[in-house]
Amino acid sequence: MLIVNRKNSKIINTPHGSEIRPLVDRTTSPINQCSLAEELLPPGATVPPHHHEVLEEVYYILEGKGLMTVGDEQREVGAGDAVYIPRQHRHTLTNTGSEPMRILLVCGPAFFYEDHRIEK
Repeated sequence: MLIVNRKNSKIINTPHGSEIRPLVDRTTSPINQCSLAEELLPPGATVPPHHHEVLEEVYYILEGKGLMTVGDEQREVGAGDAVYIPRQHRHTLTNTGSEPMRILLVCGPAFFYEDHRIEK
């Protein structure tokens, strides 16, 4: 059995100001079919537009509110919302609230950096 507590997980600081904590992914376990991470997105910060060639992704918002864009569609999102992001779809998220957004990131197959494609 593998248990990873967020308090003991490595923190990855992104260029856009987020803190990402890989919980169960290729860096913490032998998993390869899916992965789970937590992201803290500060107020006013935006996840840069990007897409994945191979991965499907789900953003599950635990706390906060923001503006999510997937492809050409843009919607307000908040705590309790799960957003499905199909592979090869450009996506971004902006925290429009006054508090950090806490988001669970679920990927299948498991996240790998080579599949993360930043767009302009």
